[in-house]
Amino acid sequence: MTIVVDEYDPAIEFFVGVLGFTLVEDSRAQTNDGRPKRWVVVRPPGAETGILLARADGAQQKPVVGQQCGGRVGFFLRVEEFDATYERMVSAGVEFVTRPRSEPYGRVAVFLDVAGNRWDLLGPGA
Repeated sequence: MTIVVDEYDPAIEFFVGVLGFTLVEDSRAQTNDGRPKRWVVVRPPGAETGILLARADGAQQKPVVGQQCGGRVGFFLRVEEFDATYERMVSAGVEFVTRPRSEPYGRVAVFLDVAGNRWDLLGPGA
């Protein structure tokens, strides 16, 4: 899965420093036409699947930053300690667009990542 971001370093800081993901890879690479880029992969704690953080390149890609799912929640972060994680994220400055609530599937609150994409923070039911 790829998340298109404005810049690599703020995205790494958000996903690794704020959300607690692991930085799996940060390698120098080149675009198809030879310009420099980076191959940056992060992974949520305990996950096997990584997320490629790709810097928007050009006029066609820039508009999708923060809008990869058309304004809908498109990403999900499941945690065991919902309240503690929520409080830690709020303290770190993460913007939540909904308050925590209980649903049949558990606790949930919607937050924005560094690019502006919507994520569900999900935890076990109360």
